[in-house]
Amino acid sequence: MDTQVEQYELSHPGEDAVELTAVLSALAEPVRLTIVRTVGDFGGDGGIACLEVWDKSGLTATKSTMSHHYKVLREAGLVVMWWVGAKKHVRLRRELMDVRWPGLLDAVLADRDAPRLQPHEQR
Repeated sequence: MDTQVEQYELSHPGEDAVELTAVLSALAEPVRLTIVRTVGDFGGDGGIACLEVWDKSGLTATKSTMSHHYKVLREAGLVVMWWVGAKKHVRLRRELMDVRWPGLLDAVLADRDAPRLQPHEQR
């Protein structure tokens, strides 16, 4: 019996194509900021399943809305996403962010005084 699980990575912008304006625009949306913080808190270097992000963050947006937010984050260059079997995984592109804009991601993740998205505010 073959126990190998199919795995493939989604497309992402190259390192030189990632622009600060796209990163900041993606982070300006409260749901996406919550996703980034949750991935930062629980993902580590190996990433985290998107379903776990949904569970751990308390977000209640629909799957299609969450997919849109992940797409924006991926296209902005903030995250890397890949499929493992039927589950999509995500991790921060910390190495890229730290080289291009040192301290930016750390500041975003450390800003625990920033207002948190409340369930009734989710889009």
